Amino acid sequence: MAEKKYPIEKIRNLGIIAHIDAGKTTTTEGILYRTGLSHKIGAVHEGETTTDWMAQERERGITIVAASVTCFWNGNQINIIDTPGHIDFTVEVERSLRVLDGACVVFDGKMGVESQSETVWRQADKYGVPRICFINKINQTGGDFYKSLDSIHNRLSKRAFPVHLPIGFEQSINGLVDLVEMKAYTYKEFADKALVEAEIPVDMMDQVKKYRSLLIENAVAEDEAMLEKYFEVGEEGLTTDDIKQAIRTATLSGSFFPVTGGDGRGVIVEKVLDLVNDYLPSPADISSTWGTHPKTGDKIERHPTESDPFAALAFKITTDPFVGKLAYFRVYSGKIVAGSYVLNSSTGEKERVGRIVRLQADKRADVTEVGAGDIAAIVGLKGTTTGNTLSDLTSPIVLESITFPDPPVSIAIEPKTKSDQERMGIALQRLAEEDPTFQVKGDEETGQTIIKGMGELHLEILVDRMKREFNVEANIGAPQVAYRETVRKDGVEAQGKFIRQSGGRGQYGDVWLRISQNEQGKGFEFINSIKGGVVPTEYITPVRNGVEEALSNGVVAGYPVVDVKVELYDGSYHEVDSNEMAFKAAGSIGFKEGMRKASPTLLEPIMKVVVVTPEEFMGDVIGDLNSKRGRIESMEDLALGVKEITAFVPLGEMFGYTTNLRSNTQGRASSSMELDHYADVPGHVADAIAAKNSK
Repeated sequence: MAEKKYPIEKIRNLGIIAHIDAGKTTTTEGILYRTGLSHKIGAVHEGETTTDWMAQERERGITIVAASVTCFWNGNQINIIDTPGHIDFTVEVERSLRVLDGACVVFDGKMGVESQSETVWRQADKYGVPRICFINKINQTGGDFYKSLDSIHNRLSKRAFPVHLPIGFEQSINGLVDLVEMKAYTYKEFADKALVEAEIPVDMMDQVKKYRSLLIENAVAEDEAMLEKYFEVGEEGLTTDDIKQAIRTATLSGSFFPVTGGDGRGVIVEKVLDLVNDYLPSPADISSTWGTHPKTGDKIERHPTESDPFAALAFKITTDPFVGKLAYFRVYSGKIVAGSYVLNSSTGEKERVGRIVRLQADKRADVTEVGAGDIAAIVGLKGTTTGNTLSDLTSPIVLESITFPDPPVSIAIEPKTKSDQERMGIALQRLAEEDPTFQVKGDEETGQTIIKGMGELHLEILVDRMKREFNVEANIGAPQVAYRETVRKDGVEAQGKFIRQSGGRGQYGDVWLRISQNEQGKGFEFINSIKGGVVPTEYITPVRNGVEEALSNGVVAGYPVVDVKVELYDGSYHEVDSNEMAFKAAGSIGFKEGMRKASPTLLEPIMKVVVVTPEEFMGDVIGDLNSKRGRIESMEDLALGVKEITAFVPLGEMFGYTTNLRSNTQGRASSSMELDHYADVPGHVADAIAAKNSK
């Protein structure tokens, strides 16, 4: 049976984003159950969920990879991506938001806004993703819709307004009041088949009127025509459709956030789906997409219609044990047909589109074509990686790719047996294809393989996947910190001279470099200030290449050098003996020489650490962080008797922290950390690191 094709206005590309344990996966399960994709609601703690289908996810009760599911609700097709909450997998959130049009931010109603809620909110701001808010777990002891709403106002945005108010409190919650329709919907058991329309409770009427007025006043403010009508006819004169239109316009502006609440497992999820349909954008609401021509660099516009040439972004690669390599993609214009050929404009290679599949987590349904605005996956693309653009063969375009942070943690890994060696190479290559924040490199001096990731948990899970999915046994070393080096003096001048005379033709390269520090995060900058041809043009690039090669190995402890400016301002050459190789060597020598004179320093990654702890352990937690060279940034009340401590601590002091924290607080505290910035390593610590590396 051919799949029904939905018009672009009826498609929603939705991300479910939140802090770890707020209930994203449970809410997604509730949605799948309500839309008929699953016959029961899988429980995270029982390892039965649809979107958490990896063995590691089910064992740990956390989401690791963003799972894509397509479901259907009231005439709309909703492509949902359930993203991870753990900070080590934040890249999964980042790349999902890049291709989604709207998001549902889930909050734990007992805790309100938590540290990772802020991180995902900022990521959504970065990509301009309109969102709705769902305050989950308000029917549990300690759950409080209004307190959580206050925390959204205090920590995220004052422009979050309820469209529904819960009826009851904690375990007595049995429905909600819809402030737009001015109707109540109730249920007896939260897992009821359907909501029942009811009278608005009399004792809620004042509160309902207050929040309805606030909602309408603030929604119409985003739409001039609606604002005029509001001034003319007042709140009572606006129809339900007027109010819905005003809320939709305000939400699409990205600065207005409709809020609802309930239990993600329950029938109330139907109201979340209604909000997705009513207020979040379809791909048609998103303005055109811009890219560049791969050869000329000219800007090109693509509209979200099937009549424009095909353009899509591959945002995720996974390896499936049954079908092989799967490339998830979002179509921005045109359409793609199974069996056709497309151009990977990022690499210039032609790719054959074998099967196209619609994803329901780890199950798949074949489709013949996918049009503008839709999300699906292609089986068997050979040369496509995350962030590549797929386009029409005759109309190439390169869309803006996805940038990923540099991983700060590394470990050495070696195969246990000879037979593991070959398999390990294949496994690491596959895992690196899937995850752009996982890097693999060989250490030439020791002959070891070094793997780098975003944190201990990230690397632990990748090693575990290697063992289970690829049957590779490996020994792993202790985690290492990815230190960096830089300079702290400006305008330091140094000569790089490379002369070799070995009978016959010699080698001659001579350069003068000026070395300065660059702004943090700016990276390496090369400035060519040669005048009068003292260094011929053809030798400028080799000089730069020589400097770049020297950057990979600093002079303090052999770590990569970042944030430096190198100006080539003078030099000399020999008519016969000069060549590219000699000038490359001269550039490398000159940089090393200059760096030694420019106050070289070692940099270490500083992590933003957020600890949530019962008040009685607060003193111990703060004392422990201080002993790790930590700087306490803030302490806040999160819930009754629960404190949230934010601190900046060097990564080198934080290995094994989660385990220690649990044992020091009877398992009642939790922590998350993310890379915040790099900072100078104190002298005595730098000396110890340099001494260790020189052995």
